[in-house]
Amino acid sequence: MLKQISAHVYQLEDICHVYVLKTGGKAVLIDFGSGAVLDELASIGVDNVTDVLMTHHHRDQGQGLGLAIAAGARVWVPHHEQDLSAQVDLHWHGRGIYNNYNVRQDKFSLLEPIPIAGTLKDHSRHVFGGYAFDVVPTPGHTTGSITLETELDGKRIAFTGDLIAGPGKVWSMSATQWSYNGCEGVIHSIVSLSALRGKGLDMLLPSHGAIMPEPYSAIDPLIERMEELLRVRGQYSELERYREPEFREITPHLLWNARSFANSYVLLSDSGKALLIDYGYTGLLSIFNAGADRASRRPSLLPIAYLKERYGVDKIDVVIPTHYHDDHIAGFNLLRDVEGTETWVADNFADIFETPSRFDVPCIWYDPIPVDRRLPLDQPIVWEEYELRLHEQPGHTLYAVAISFEADGKRVLAIGDQQGDNADLNNYVYMNRFRSGDYVRSAELYAKLKPDVLISGHWDPLWVEEGYIEQLRTNGERLERVHQELLPLDTFDLGAEGAGAWIRPYQIEARGGETVEIAVEVRNPFPRREPATVQLIVPADWQLDMEALQQEIEPHETATVRFALTAPAGIRVKRARIAADIAIGERRLGQQAEALVTIL
Repeated sequence: MLKQISAHVYQLEDICHVYVLKTGGKAVLIDFGSGAVLDELASIGVDNVTDVLMTHHHRDQGQGLGLAIAAGARVWVPHHEQDLSAQVDLHWHGRGIYNNYNVRQDKFSLLEPIPIAGTLKDHSRHVFGGYAFDVVPTPGHTTGSITLETELDGKRIAFTGDLIAGPGKVWSMSATQWSYNGCEGVIHSIVSLSALRGKGLDMLLPSHGAIMPEPYSAIDPLIERMEELLRVRGQYSELERYREPEFREITPHLLWNARSFANSYVLLSDSGKALLIDYGYTGLLSIFNAGADRASRRPSLLPIAYLKERYGVDKIDVVIPTHYHDDHIAGFNLLRDVEGTETWVADNFADIFETPSRFDVPCIWYDPIPVDRRLPLDQPIVWEEYELRLHEQPGHTLYAVAISFEADGKRVLAIGDQQGDNADLNNYVYMNRFRSGDYVRSAELYAKLKPDVLISGHWDPLWVEEGYIEQLRTNGERLERVHQELLPLDTFDLGAEGAGAWIRPYQIEARGGETVEIAVEVRNPFPRREPATVQLIVPADWQLDMEALQQEIEPHETATVRFALTAPAGIRVKRARIAADIAIGERRLGQQAEALVTIL
């Protein structure tokens, strides 16, 4: 039975609280539960549900969503949890069960995928049913949870999901443990509750528990109890580190964001603008043992507010990445959406930002990132009173640059994750397209640029002392020599990466009956010119314009051949596998590369 909360708001106590926002004969729902609400709407004169807004992905929030869609409603979900609705079948297929140290409650998800109308991005504003909703990021109960804030019947109301269940109460403590024995959800809950406390709210409407007409008296005891829990666990200092950003001055105009997972840096202009170098995860999300799905990773703008207040910054003008890895670029779209920040990317890896589905390399962000300006290498780039140059810097990954500039009379070189401060060269990853001589090249670059200070992704700023760059060169030469001794490069050279072919795009989406172009890049591993024969292996009944293609390739060079692929009309399949079977001269290498095809 529906309970009236105010003139236009009703609540149904189902497997979760479902809220109905009524406008004439239409309604917007907050969460959906089992779907029982559909049988109650006629009693208040509602005959049409236009939209369902989800606060988080858990099954008790939306196990009946298929009924909403069948009734013609549009379903909107938190942006970071979209795959746990629209692609949840892939999540179920890929979710680790055995030897599992990821205890996030991502298995408390829908059993089958549902179509969604769109996503609710952090800090965005949407109008549904004539009501304007602000999307407030409130991780805690889940990593991707949101609170929906709106003005209703003269009161500022927040639909808080399962962040809080009553004065001093939370619905689930188990849900707040994301990693095997962590307390990440507790820490994020405290920060989320503190953010809500400062919004001047009149009422909290939770998914479970009691409606709270006095938000402060409900939030304060919950924060106190969660802080006490952290003290019992000996982890209160982790909360202090997270909710209090720290920027350290390298020079008066160059700041180091020292409490982000991967370091980011701020170049201050006297105009009040700021340029960021890298901006990834600023929070405490346990990104290595709590999953790698989209819902396990969430950037935050918490340091930006602190930066503006502490240093008088009035515009986050530009952000430039040192490389494409998610822990360095996860927050770029958030900066664009909320701060209007432009993204400037080196030309040698801008394509990974704009079309990540084309590539099969580690640590790619889930969404395309628009590039406002492609930056050429080894040319001056002017921003405000500064001149920057981007230099090719393979090693940690092929798709990286070092960024040189001068700040306060000091020559600075931002090197991303190339290496740590001790000159050990152990941060290369073969699948990042590593080549054995890359660290010799970067040492030569550093010797040429003569930086006073190196700023990196996971280590303290390093003031360069005599002998350091020469040590990098020596270690780089040793690393190259060892690889040359280990691999049969004189007779069969696939490089340190060990790959003979690549298919582009790596992830392909098409409709049945539609023809798509497939590009296969092939490497000749021999010290002589050879013909390469490429056969594309596809599912039965799929059509190719050519069964095989042949092309002459120079020694140790790479060539590209192209196929036209057509899947049968009327089929739907997710991640069908295709492969490139390669022969170089008389040497057959087999199925050297694969790609994934989804037919919509």
